[in-house]
Amino acid sequence: MALQTLKPDAGTGAFLEAMNQDGAVIVCDLLDDAARKQMTDEVMPFIVRTPHGNDDFVGRKTQRTGALVARTPACRGLVMRDEVLGTAREFLSPFSRKIILHLTQTIYIHPGQGAQPLHRDRLAWGTYLPPDIEPQFNTIWALTDFSARNGATRVVPGSHRWAWEQRAAPEQICQAEMSAGSVLFYSGSVLHSGGENRSDQSRLGLNITYCLGWLRQEENQYLSCPPHIARDLDPELQELLGYTQGDYALGYFSDPDSSEPGREILPPEMALGRMPRRGQGRSLSDLTSEGLTADQLNGDQI
Repeated sequence: MALQTLKPDAGTGAFLEAMNQDGAVIVCDLLDDAARKQMTDEVMPFIVRTPHGNDDFVGRKTQRTGALVARTPACRGLVMRDEVLGTAREFLSPFSRKIILHLTQTIYIHPGQGAQPLHRDRLAWGTYLPPDIEPQFNTIWALTDFSARNGATRVVPGSHRWAWEQRAAPEQICQAEMSAGSVLFYSGSVLHSGGENRSDQSRLGLNITYCLGWLRQEENQYLSCPPHIARDLDPELQELLGYTQGDYALGYFSDPDSSEPGREILPPEMALGRMPRRGQGRSLSDLTSEGLTADQLNGDQI
């Protein structure tokens, strides 16, 4: 068993075809050395302050560091990479008009860390979502080389199509061995896990994941990147964090401190000091400001 490895210029169609077949694909050398070093240098001061995990799933010899959009400017660029974001949006488009950022986290696996149990990331929402709805698109960026010895991510190709109860045999598991600067794309439904680190070097990966715009995020982005930080970010990144309505009547807010009229149904962008961008669709505030009645709002006219 082995995953396909594609070059960055293979394009979204090829990436999606490989993911449809295997549930995952490696895109080699997407990040140059300078950008990789910048990301590593920016995040390392936070990693060194991060405690090791306290159970076997997160890893007792593993450090997991989050809030990376707020903490590291380099991560913002990786979240927004065209090759990744375009593929994520296309991958999730059958199930949602918008997608949002689900998680940002470095995973630093140290020597002696055993293999993580195989799992599906979609279980963050339990088993409530029907199996035919794919809720997320995931990436793991290799900030160091990923090898079989140092804990390269384990993947079970094709398991995104398996029944929930099916278990993987050892010969069905492969590892996403890839050079530093490469990235693993994988679905929320494919079985995978961190690998065992049998080497004498630590393995550093960056986990950036996206999900359907109407789901709750694993990492609470409103707390990890609160408005006083988010207001200075690129508007498209603000929307990925969730500072936009997911769809009609989904995610508006009321200003609890204002006595001004018209402050009851507001798009989230206004918490950051701006109005929604053109082309983002009609929000509830747009519709009510046009004087539509409740019957119209609940009917076929929208």
